[in-house]
Amino acid sequence: MAGMPSIAVTGSSGLIGSALVLALRAEGHRVVRLVRHEPSRPDEARWDPSGRAQELTAAAIDGCDAVVHLAGAGVGDRRWTAHYKRVLRDSRVLGTAAIAAAIASLDTPPRTLVCGSAIGWYGDTGDRAVDETAPRGSGFLADLAVEWEESARPAEAAGVRTVFARTGLVVARGGGAWGRLFPVFRAGLGGRLGDGRQYWSAISLRDEVAALRFLLDEAHGLSGPVNLTGPEPVTNREVTRVMGRVLRRPAVFAVPAPVLRVALGEFSEDVLGSQRVLPRRLLDAGFTFEHPTVEDAVRAALG
Repeated sequence: MAGMPSIAVTGSSGLIGSALVLALRAEGHRVVRLVRHEPSRPDEARWDPSGRAQELTAAAIDGCDAVVHLAGAGVGDRRWTAHYKRVLRDSRVLGTAAIAAAIASLDTPPRTLVCGSAIGWYGDTGDRAVDETAPRGSGFLADLAVEWEESARPAEAAGVRTVFARTGLVVARGGGAWGRLFPVFRAGLGGRLGDGRQYWSAISLRDEVAALRFLLDEAHGLSGPVNLTGPEPVTNREVTRVMGRVLRRPAVFAVPAPVLRVALGEFSEDVLGSQRVLPRRLLDAGFTFEHPTVEDAVRAALG
């Protein structure tokens, strides 16, 4: 990334964003952290995720060579009420539209936009393995991901290389869905969810950050959708065995599907759904995973 010394990042306080900022700075890049509040540090610049103050966002990214857009409300943070589904949608669609419009408005826009997305785009794939050539799925998350990516079109129309990083489950202790699993399994209360036959497509936090840096590198020439998942998706039943083995705890409990539906509401369909997603374009472009298996990723998360 020798030609991209200045990179703006939204969502820089989140699990992935904070790790990415550290990695980019370690490489010597200037990082501009886009924030919604009044800047309190020299590396911060204010942006408006609602899109109402386009000039504010444009000023924040002006002079940057690339933008990594990761901001968005947590999918599993709250029960999916009608209100929270609107929050999930607006935080992604309006925020991405604001970034894309600001980029397109600049006389010299950034050369690259890496826009966060999700493997929810594919819907429930059952035991069928899919890559970036697969058609869109159905359901709330699939519809959201489609609209999310579509909102970045102004940047593409302005000639900016735009990559959609369709991320799976990130294996980390410090946050995200997997961060909630570790204390449960450490307590010996872990177990499969539903029948455990649903596929989980996971990626270690280190590989996620490395993949984002890979996408930023213009030399690889990637644009459009790229799956950020490990190369060996496994079932929830296998994840349960791995977690129990690595943590040396029994993992005999199971949460029946009806209980999950009562506890989680509509979000349970995503938990019980199966997504067997392969990172075909990353592999074809020469990316090497440091943690190719779920067990590798779990052990890496533990230090």
